[in-house]
Amino acid sequence: MRDFSQDHRWLSINTATVRKQQGAEVPLARIIEQCAERGIRAISPWRDQVAAAGLERTARQLRSHGMALSGYCRGGFYPAADAAGLRAALDDNRRAIDEAKALNAACLVLVVGSLPGALDEARHGKPHYTDLARARSEVFDGIAASLEYARQVGMPLAMEPLHPMQAADRACINTLEQALDICDALDPGQTGALGVALDVYHVWWDPKLAAQIARAGQARLLAYHVCDWRLPTRDLLSDRAMMGDGVIELRKIRQWVEAAGFAGYAEVEIFSALDWWQRSGAQTLAACMQRYGSVV
Repeated sequence: MRDFSQDHRWLSINTATVRKQQGAEVPLARIIEQCAERGIRAISPWRDQVAAAGLERTARQLRSHGMALSGYCRGGFYPAADAAGLRAALDDNRRAIDEAKALNAACLVLVVGSLPGALDEARHGKPHYTDLARARSEVFDGIAASLEYARQVGMPLAMEPLHPMQAADRACINTLEQALDICDALDPGQTGALGVALDVYHVWWDPKLAAQIARAGQARLLAYHVCDWRLPTRDLLSDRAMMGDGVIELRKIRQWVEAAGFAGYAEVEIFSALDWWQRSGAQTLAACMQRYGSVV
């Protein structure tokens, strides 16, 4: 297993970790500068941040710092209430693939979606339908369609299985096994075009995790995200802990991941409305760097 205590060359910061600092939204350009000032050489930005900053401007800034993208957040959200919605999702994913390519991202991360309308505030948590099998079928068909275009432009797609607590609203693919079954069906040759983004927050609990990581292997493990599971968890979405402040066996999981052949970035992704988003970017990035070397 790689020794992260000697340097932070394999540290990446998902920009959600520091997009809010002391309660205020921080522009992507400033986040990039904060990372560059500390010698952090990889990030994973979100599409809305890139849109606000400008795609070409962001690409130029990244190039000027020699900064890589461990991933690009995010595509997906395929299920829809009707045919027009399904087409719109495919069109949006095509744009996401183009953006990821323009930024030279290692992969486009897919949060695949689930019951359509569940996140629509105007619907008060009432989805258009509750047929989870239908949602999973639409996810499969959507990824198949996106994969065809992604192959043409050379942008790998990385499904991110989410914790079952988000099965109704954000992702109906909830285990690594489910994600790999889709990979095997759509990319049986393991070409590198389709794989997974493994986020420890979502999969640490899975009794099949070690076996499924070994099954994934180097060809399927496209991204690796770290944080920690806080006890008690105060919010299902935005109460992730800094690495070392929770119960996830981080070193054990990384050992499995690297034994399977993964040698890429450890990407810190922390949604923390009650803690880290209330601190300065300097505090948060310093903690990320220290914990990356000591507990990841």
